[in-house]
Amino acid sequence: MRHASPAAHIDVSLIICTRDRCAQLVRCLEAIRRIEFEGSWELIIVDNGSHDRTKAVVQEFTDTASLPVIYVFEATSGLGNARNAGIRIAQGGILAFTDDDCYPAPDFLSCVSSAFHDPSLGYISGRLLLHDPKDARMSIKESTTPLTFAAGSFIGSGDVCGANMAFRRAALEQIGGFDPLFGAGSLFSAEDLDAAGRASAFGWKGRYCPEVVVSHHHGRRASDLPRLLKSYGIGAGAYHMKILLQEHQFSWFLRSIYQVRRRLRASVRSVLWEPIGAAMFAYMYLSQSLYRTCLNRLRIRPHAQ
Repeated sequence: MRHASPAAHIDVSLIICTRDRCAQLVRCLEAIRRIEFEGSWELIIVDNGSHDRTKAVVQEFTDTASLPVIYVFEATSGLGNARNAGIRIAQGGILAFTDDDCYPAPDFLSCVSSAFHDPSLGYISGRLLLHDPKDARMSIKESTTPLTFAAGSFIGSGDVCGANMAFRRAALEQIGGFDPLFGAGSLFSAEDLDAAGRASAFGWKGRYCPEVVVSHHHGRRASDLPRLLKSYGIGAGAYHMKILLQEHQFSWFLRSIYQVRRRLRASVRSVLWEPIGAAMFAYMYLSQSLYRTCLNRLRIRPHAQ
């Protein structure tokens, strides 16, 4: 289902990935309907293998929407895969992302677009507010202090929030999109952190823009915290090991170790899982490297006389 001309110029593509959360998606889409933006934009909803009424919910919204809406079904699970499916069909020069349990402010796209007037800016993240005070104070970022991440700088845990972020298309294309190994539903979380880190390594500047506001209606309680912190810790550990083994950023890896004390103050339970994530990524990476080396040697082995 689609409302849009394939040849139309689009300033911003807003991409929302969802899986089996049609009730949350309904509320999210009502907030999307209230967005006011003078530029051209499209909404892309990626259904990551849902078995509920997600497709019907999107169709009902599309039938009454005044904006271009694109529905994409991505059967391969994992938020990295889902985000990449949205990127492939998006036409915008700026690609903005939020989640199906979030409510972007009416000026969300205007603030995103204004931030990218700086041509050296490759990615941004914004403020993530707690929508329901009964929910646990997790998965939010309420700072009102702007931050700039210089090109080539280390991007640490908490610097980027996937529920409120945007990338310049050129930056995402340069890094090859999101890593399918990262993101909810995959081996590791922190696909947002990994993408921003790679964009920084390629020479793109980043920024935390508190004027870009999203409310997070995550619905979690205190009892959900241990499971969430475990996921965050494993994802962060995998990201730090990837920095060393795959991205060859030794100084960044040392920086991540140095910042353990800061992360310990924020959440001991999350940091304790980081070595597990690091070991998991190292095992996977080294196993694949060994397999490729053996395969290449078999291919070049001379035939017996």
